[in-house]
Amino acid sequence: MEVKEGAQVEGQEPQKESQEAYPESREELIALLKQKEEEAKQYREQMLRYAAEVENLKKAFKREKEEYFKYALETFMRELLPFVDNLERALEAARETQDVKAIVEGIELTLKGLLQTLEKFGLKQFEVAIGEAFRPEVHEALAVEETHEHPEGTVVRAFQKGYTLHERVIRPALVAVAKKPASKPTPEAETSGENQK
Repeated sequence: MEVKEGAQVEGQEPQKESQEAYPESREELIALLKQKEEEAKQYREQMLRYAAEVENLKKAFKREKEEYFKYALETFMRELLPFVDNLERALEAARETQDVKAIVEGIELTLKGLLQTLEKFGLKQFEVAIGEAFRPEVHEALAVEETHEHPEGTVVRAFQKGYTLHERVIRPALVAVAKKPASKPTPEAETSGENQK
């Protein structure tokens, strides 16, 4: 059984047309056109207001971001100031006194406090153990030393400590790495080499 388009199903009300009917007279059409132009004008003004608001928000976020980065280190810097004061006092004391031991103790205490403060902000110092395997992710080879004392590829000397910031290496430790000494020719080999010339 075929159902024709627009045919009414039993028990249902006839469907209303989804589109508005256009006015038939010229005056009604002009009035509708003016109404739609007014709506379009309002939508355009609303869109421009929203665009201006978005632009203002972008500028505000940019300003806030610049302010944040400008003063992000303020707390950190404030924590470091007492160590600057202590070092200045140590310099004054060094100029006025001959008690080197007291000055050294003062500088050691200042350095210890400074390292503890840096650790609060995630910076950690790490030392290299002599004889540990060279690891390029935490070590930087400054020199290679021939030696029988340590296995090849191990650290034989540390020149500078390394630092991590929140577990990321920001400065590798500077080290010297062991290398097997070049084998020296035996006296017999040297003599036979001279005889062949």
